[in-house]
Amino acid sequence: MGHRPATPHGDLARALSPAVPVRRDRRSVRSAYDTFLDTGALPAGLDPLVAASWRRSRSCGVDPDTPRVTLGLAPDELEAYRAAHPLAALMPAVRDLVGEAARDDGLVVAVSDDTGRLLWVEGDTRTRGTAESVGFVAGAVWREEDVGTNAPGTALATRRPVQVLGAEHFSRPVQRLNCAAAPIQGPGGRVLGVLDVTGGRAAGSHVALSLVRATVASLERELAARDGAARAAAGGVRPTVRLLGSPAWQAADGEHRLSGRHAEILALLGEHPRGLTAEELAVLLHPGELSEVTVRAEISRLRRAAGSLVTGSRPYQLAPGVRRDVDVVRERLAAGDVAAAVVAYTGPLLPRSFAPGVERVRAELSAELRSAVLGTADPAVLDAWTRTDDGADDVEAWRALVARSEPGGPRWARARAHLAVVDAALR
Repeated sequence: MGHRPATPHGDLARALSPAVPVRRDRRSVRSAYDTFLDTGALPAGLDPLVAASWRRSRSCGVDPDTPRVTLGLAPDELEAYRAAHPLAALMPAVRDLVGEAARDDGLVVAVSDDTGRLLWVEGDTRTRGTAESVGFVAGAVWREEDVGTNAPGTALATRRPVQVLGAEHFSRPVQRLNCAAAPIQGPGGRVLGVLDVTGGRAAGSHVALSLVRATVASLERELAARDGAARAAAGGVRPTVRLLGSPAWQAADGEHRLSGRHAEILALLGEHPRGLTAEELAVLLHPGELSEVTVRAEISRLRRAAGSLVTGSRPYQLAPGVRRDVDVVRERLAAGDVAAAVVAYTGPLLPRSFAPGVERVRAELSAELRSAVLGTADPAVLDAWTRTDDGADDVEAWRALVARSEPGGPRWARARAHLAVVDAALR
């Protein structure tokens, strides 16, 4: 389908700055609709976006009583097509951001491709039944030129968020429903599809359109993050996250600080490559009760602050190409380079965090590094370990440093002096 932007002219140009206030109540719209079908005239006060869409629908020959809803794909073909679609990876985020709220409000959530074909239609069972009765089902094509004015089709035609209320639909069978939709653009500006919510009164509220807009903005940030991560990985560049000591993340434009909670989330996601649900994160983040809603809100804030770091929704995952300083320590230990691991270990993992999951990882990483240090015969490694926060009070490491250093040398003397102080304090 060509994405023809609406061109303001004639009645529409005047309507953009109307002398008569726009009226969207059912009686006024119904009167304007009947007049338009009978005479082709557009009465003053009609929403200019709807007026332009009615004109396009009429010029395409859409039958107001029998819209041309086409399917065209067998179930297995539809399944294969949508599995390969670039928006498939965002469906967990769609369900997380709008799916639950939609079901609670009796709404249906639909995602189409850039031709108007509905790929996913999910949500309230009763509303889905009403939508199915007019052909609003997965696989169906809902372009303006086939079905007339409707939110997903009109959003594609105008490349802008739209809300179509009841009688504003060009097709009479669809006028029982309200809908709000917005196009989803990829990083290059290409429209990949449309997000739509459809239903009764709730779908006609300002909240519904705001929810669609906010969700699409979040999806577009995630698309940009995935694209950036893919480009960075292809170019050998990785976003880096510092969790040992003062938390921050490094991007092309410099270093950005991380809040304690956001750093905890990144620490935990990095320990679970397969991802964590909001419920699992809640358990790992707080020793008491932490709601899934709170976790999802924190993830949303994290994505606004550092959209390239977290992907997915159910589960959430650390984005491909993200490299944490914790991972560097582990990689060097795995390679047997204990000295380099100690250098990379700039401090305990998020030392101010009391999140149960973080405390466990902090203890495990420290113990893993300490074990490797005590197992080495190199006094330089032991010396470096005793200069870290974890190693400063490690009496066993200090004694090993005495045993493995050259008697009378500077390391030997330093270790003996430290142990003498410790012994005096214990007495």
